[in-house]
Amino acid sequence: MFNACTPEEIELGKVDVQPSDLVEGIAFKIEHDGENPNIVYLKSLMGTRYTPLWSHPQGRSQEHVVTLRMPFPGEYKVVYGVMTRGGIVYGDTATFEIADLYPDFISDPLWALLTGGVDEEKTWVLDLDADGVSKFFAGPLYFYGTDNGWEGDCLEEGGDCWNWNPDWKGNQWLMAAGDYGTMTFDLKGGAHIKADHKMLGRVETGTFLMDTDNKTMRINDAGPLHDSNRDGHVVDWGNLRIFSLTDSTLQLAALRDEALSGEGPCLLVYNYISKEYADNWTPGDQPEPEPALPDGWRDDVSKTVNTTIIWKLSENNPIDWATLDGSLMNGWQKPEDYPDWLGVPDPSVYGGFSMTMNSDDQTVVFVTPGGTSASGKYTLDEKGIYSFDVDVPSFTVINWASFAADANNQLRILRIEKDAMNIVTGMWLGARSSEKDEYMAYHLVPSGDGSTADPLAAWKKAFVGKTFKPDVNWFVDWVNFPPDFTGGWTSPETFGDDYTTNNWVWTEEVRAVAESASLTFTLEGDDIKLTLTQTKDGAPYTATGDVEIDPDRKILNISIPLVDYVGTVAEWLPVTNAKTITSDANDFYFVSHGGSSLSNIDTNGFWLGVVSNSIAAGDTKDEILIYHFVKQ
Repeated sequence: MFNACTPEEIELGKVDVQPSDLVEGIAFKIEHDGENPNIVYLKSLMGTRYTPLWSHPQGRSQEHVVTLRMPFPGEYKVVYGVMTRGGIVYGDTATFEIADLYPDFISDPLWALLTGGVDEEKTWVLDLDADGVSKFFAGPLYFYGTDNGWEGDCLEEGGDCWNWNPDWKGNQWLMAAGDYGTMTFDLKGGAHIKADHKMLGRVETGTFLMDTDNKTMRINDAGPLHDSNRDGHVVDWGNLRIFSLTDSTLQLAALRDEALSGEGPCLLVYNYISKEYADNWTPGDQPEPEPALPDGWRDDVSKTVNTTIIWKLSENNPIDWATLDGSLMNGWQKPEDYPDWLGVPDPSVYGGFSMTMNSDDQTVVFVTPGGTSASGKYTLDEKGIYSFDVDVPSFTVINWASFAADANNQLRILRIEKDAMNIVTGMWLGARSSEKDEYMAYHLVPSGDGSTADPLAAWKKAFVGKTFKPDVNWFVDWVNFPPDFTGGWTSPETFGDDYTTNNWVWTEEVRAVAESASLTFTLEGDDIKLTLTQTKDGAPYTATGDVEIDPDRKILNISIPLVDYVGTVAEWLPVTNAKTITSDANDFYFVSHGGSSLSNIDTNGFWLGVVSNSIAAGDTKDEILIYHFVKQ
């Protein structure tokens, strides 16, 4: 989103493209979806030699086909440009209209958290007042790498990911204490914003749209509350990334421009609290911040696959410092990120360390880098604090920075890391400082000879011995090509008993077939088998096939077709992946979508995807159709 004007890979076309050439209907077109006019497609007609540069109501894009899901009626603007050898050329502004409200596009809980809900409004303030008090965050402004995103996650493997979360009291140069005004979002006949920038001396009103899947926001004709120091350091204050959003807190990120600021590009993450929270806050009522651990965290760190887990310090980023809420202060991701004043991690110094924990009998074995071993017992309380009856070893990690427990011989879980399949890939443990309100943080990863020996173990545990059925409430959805699988426009309430809204794919007859179908996974030796049962052409049908899982590509190769809706309006739904961009039509993508993942199949079900549209196959767009199955 933030690099739209400086693409990493561009196709330079002819020099002689003029603005007058970039006309709607000739250079590009704007189309409404035939079934849902609130879905709008922006399509470049200039061919693949030109890289399109779109500016549209939901941000900026470089794709040849852009899909917009527009919830609100109104007239919207689109600007189309292309990159040429002579530079970027833009055409005149084009417009399109949305006639009606489509509530499904604002059903995500983030809309209500931001605005208070449909026909409501909600006011936010910067988390710094005239007395220099930040009431929730450490300060009003944090700094992150350009590839960080929602909850600080790194969006690109090996990308520009780091963070510095300074407290205001120790870094008052960040911005002056003061009343920065208010920022009000509402859903009253549309999505509106009013920003009263008291410190900047201006009031702005505009509109906004959120992409809840990608956690981004586009504000038109206004910008979020910010300080005067950086007012001129951002090219587009309306192009934002959402870092977090709860009932009382909000974090929005804008890209600092190197040319404007004289400093390297980074994300300026501004911290807000709701006005209601600010007005009702009293110093005596505020508990000390604590790390927020995800649901099921105890199983995460105790039973990744086995009950015995060998933890070792990361070779990439073994240490950092963290605030009391568990936020990493620096966010170093790789050895070269570490500063000169500390030094570069050298695994040959600390790589011999291990901490082996058995959650069955709560035993622990420490091995120091020098080979000394110590055994004992541990407890893990409800706050994520490990207490040991054997002295936790202390040893050098980098230069003067050492691994050690706190003064109480304890280490606290600060955060847990998971991959796209929700499998634990690491955890940060903190030793509380006796001098400052902070932790020395240690990055531990499960060793390959411990919890992750069998890459298929978690998959077998998730599927084998269970029966699943098509979800009649959230039947299907459509998302982008792998690896991200972002997008989607249906919801858990889209189908069900509504046989009118989407009767091109969902009727009583389709539901009857779906309710008759089931997928049962069993194990024969080491082989996974799948048995499909359903009503097909009005008669009972059963088929059994093999399932081979590629855990790296997250693909299930299923030797039999999936549920067949022949004889209904949905008979066009693919039963194999015939347009696959992989090598086999039996390959079904395992898609994390709508909160589902490998670890919560029992409660959230799972999605299997096939290619429904492919530009390479002659279609006008790339799209994955995904089927939702839930546990029977």
